[in-house]
Amino acid sequence: MFVSEDHRSKGIAHKILEELEVWSKELNHTSAILETSFKLENAIALYKKVGYEIIPNYGQYTGVETSICMKKII
Repeated sequence: MFVSEDHRSKGIAHKILEELEVWSKELNHTSAILETSFKLENAIALYKKVGYEIIPNYGQYTGVETSICMKKII
């Protein structure tokens, strides 16, 4: 997900993430897993704020030092 600089700090990313979690619950998923770059500190802060926790990198991100994978039970 990406929010252009002009529209940041307006809660847009939080709302998108919230709606994705609602959709996931409707599909009977019990968790959400995401990947981001360690450089995206604001994104990581948002994910932590809403309950995501850092997990070991998975799949194609295994061994990628610039990736951070996170998971939340929904």
